Amino acid sequence: MNISRRLFIRDGVATVTLGLAAPAFLADIAQAQGLAGRRLVVVYLGGGNDALNTLIPYQDASYYSRRPTIAVPAGQVLQVGSDAAGRALGLHPRLAALGSIFNEGRLALVQRTGYANSSRSHFEGGDIWGTANPQNSTGSGWLGRYLDTLPRPLDALAAWNTTDETPRALKSAISGVPAIANASTYNFASPNQGAAAQQERNTAEVMASNPAPNRPHLALVNGANLGAIETLDRVAQARVYTPTVAYPNNGFALALRTVAGAMARGIGSKVYWVSTGGYDTHAQQGAGAGGGYANLMGTLGDGLGAFYADIRNQGLAADTTVIVFSEFGRRISENGSAGTDHGAAGLMMVLGGSVRGGLYGTAASLAPGNPTLENNSGDVHFETDFRSVYARLLDNWLGVNSVSILNGDFKAGAPAIF
Repeated sequence: MNISRRLFIRDGVATVTLGLAAPAFLADIAQAQGLAGRRLVVVYLGGGNDALNTLIPYQDASYYSRRPTIAVPAGQVLQVGSDAAGRALGLHPRLAALGSIFNEGRLALVQRTGYANSSRSHFEGGDIWGTANPQNSTGSGWLGRYLDTLPRPLDALAAWNTTDETPRALKSAISGVPAIANASTYNFASPNQGAAAQQERNTAEVMASNPAPNRPHLALVNGANLGAIETLDRVAQARVYTPTVAYPNNGFALALRTVAGAMARGIGSKVYWVSTGGYDTHAQQGAGAGGGYANLMGTLGDGLGAFYADIRNQGLAADTTVIVFSEFGRRISENGSAGTDHGAAGLMMVLGGSVRGGLYGTAASLAPGNPTLENNSGDVHFETDFRSVYARLLDNWLGVNSVSILNGDFKAGAPAIF
């Protein structure tokens, strides 16, 4: 929607306030919408992830000849078997936690995901994955359109964005999504203390409760205010969560810990968005278990590993699915700066206690002239339309009609991850 709840919430709530716990009717709404059931956690890798160094074709000689300094040595990869084309594959050595989840049968690796004529622009590419429409990178997002299908009035925390700005995927016509990067700093901001601050909260709630039936713009503002106010006490519950495992001390892992806390405290959010950046690796990627790219893989793998162990210990894994993707892959051959430039098809990962894990799709043959490549054999050509993965999530996990949300039928060729 055009007026974001972020307009009313920024490092606390400065313009709206609330005195008491969330009204009972809002809890009833949450229960009616089934928000305590299945959850989807989206992990976005900003910058364009190098899929070939995430899931490595370690027996392909062209992988090593075209990446003489940044290729991961075959002896270091974490072998995960061979795909349907018989190509042996292995995870980056810093993804040991994900390797363990794969061995448990709860991590799906979907190869060569993308779309025709892949955009190499970070902004346009990210927006295309958000709108789920390669012909239109503006407008609402696929998750925003999903939220618009939920019964009204929508619970204020039906979705939870842990980044500062609302991603394209969560933008919608009628559903607001709060931006709550850190539950510990999401507080009521008032220059007053004690009873005076409490009175401000109570007064603001009364003002925001005015439906203003004959003044639609005021009604919209009041509704957004009331929704923002209502989130305060519920988000506070996530602050007091004590995880069952130790999380790494970085922003990505701490965002995942916040998500785990929200789940464990029964906040009721259906969709969570978490982002981690640094994947625009044009230079000095490094090789093997050391260097800049290895650090990215360590952050990703260790964070997701802690999160999955935590929610599994809490008995929440079976009702939680995590999807991981980036806006594009990277070129096959390394550049003159020991890095890789913007490419085409990439890798999607899906993990969770109900996921049917394994290798999906086939790896490209990286020898020049192979039909699995494009752009004069400089890039990996997509095999699986990324929208088919979305379709599987919408139809088989969230239980809605993907055709209407994605504006097309992408069920054909969808990996059977559920």
